Amino acid sequence: MALYVALCYYDRDQPWDSVPDKEFTPEYTEFARRATEAGVMRGGEALHPVTMSTTITVSGGKGGDVLVTDGPYAEAKEVLAGYFLLEAADLDEAIAWAAQIPAAWRGKIELRPVAPAHG
Repeated sequence: MALYVALCYYDRDQPWDSVPDKEFTPEYTEFARRATEAGVMRGGEALHPVTMSTTITVSGGKGGDVLVTDGPYAEAKEVLAGYFLLEAADLDEAIAWAAQIPAAWRGKIELRPVAPAHG
């Protein structure tokens, strides 16, 4: 089994309340229930709007000057709105589950394998 993160992207100009896609909460809840019951979902959360983001840059490498900027790292038409952590047998299974996330038809899903941390 491998871990995949399904990153949910939406149009930046979409009107959000406190959480993206509030009107689709039941669809997300149903997806999470099915994925959890199937043993696929390992976690996931919605993110607050990109307007609440903070970007941190350290110049000069470790121990360098810390620069903090309000807002996202990049100006983009689409923004990261949330994620699901999925455990699947292979990429095909991960794609099948990711296609059921409401963001797949309301925006886009970027699916990435999770790289194991090396200690």
